[in-house]
Amino acid sequence: MALTLLRHAPLHPHYQKRYNGWTDLPIEPTLFEMEKVRLLQIQKFDLVYTSDLQRCTQTLEQIGIQEYIPDERLREVRFKIHIEGKSFKEVSALPSYRESLLENSEVWHDYLCAESQQRFEARILSFLAALPPQKEILLCSHAGTLQKIMHFLTHSSNHKIDYLDFIRIEHYGIQ
Repeated sequence: MALTLLRHAPLHPHYQKRYNGWTDLPIEPTLFEMEKVRLLQIQKFDLVYTSDLQRCTQTLEQIGIQEYIPDERLREVRFKIHIEGKSFKEVSALPSYRESLLENSEVWHDYLCAESQQRFEARILSFLAALPPQKEILLCSHAGTLQKIMHFLTHSSNHKIDYLDFIRIEHYGIQ
């Protein structure tokens, strides 16, 4: 069977391109492009999982999916309080910022995040390990979380997933 990964709908433009980890922001209904998710409306899923944050649950409801299982393990990474909600431009203006932070993804993660890389990965792996086999599953989450899932399942995280983009992974399972 397959796992379909869906990124939530767009936020209000003020909140886009910002480090919005665990802040519970709503989607912007006027930016919802239903044509991007038409295939999901006709697809039959055995199970639907979602981050418990409203930008994900509202996305599913906007598509017409009312039955889903919220799971906080599918949240975005938790950013540090002084980083949360800021744009890269604002972060790069902080006194603690140095351009050399960008040279190493682990160093950059440690600078931005209150949640360690290991803890972030562990909660995602915990979720994936609990998925029932041989099911058709839809999973709605956040860009960073979806990229980690794609890395774990396909060994590739180069695919940039935009608002309302989805990708289907056949024969899912941790490799």
